Amino acid sequence: MVADTIERVLVLRHPIEKVWAALTTAEGLSRWFGSIADIDLRPGGRAFFRWDDLDDETVATIETVDPPHRFSFRWRLEGLPEKTSPRTLVEFRLEPVPEGTRLHLTESGFTQAADHIARPAHDANSHGWTAELADLETYLDAA
Repeated sequence: MVADTIERVLVLRHPIEKVWAALTTAEGLSRWFGSIADIDLRPGGRAFFRWDDLDDETVATIETVDPPHRFSFRWRLEGLPEKTSPRTLVEFRLEPVPEGTRLHLTESGFTQAADHIARPAHDANSHGWTAELADLETYLDAA
């Protein structure tokens, strides 16, 4: 059986407002999460992500906007049609700590899909979040 959730926790050496901006603005997202991003930051709004090495655009629907502590969206499982794919929930929770900001990322909902679909999606996203969060840290450190 496939795990339903991916979790990552890291401490970033930056103030919570800077991390929030990197997660919730088109400019910030375009620097670390994909090649191009656009976002309508409100519940029910849409976010669009494109990666240079992928030939399709990923669309997410914003679920929660609670500045600067919580941001979440739903998006389809990669490789499935936009209209019929189950949606996972991606949630970022931010907490100020003496070292900067603790970021807790959770993506859940993989088990909505059949195992032969959920397993590769979970594996791909698990590896993807490791790489993307490293890119976030690199972007913040350079900014």
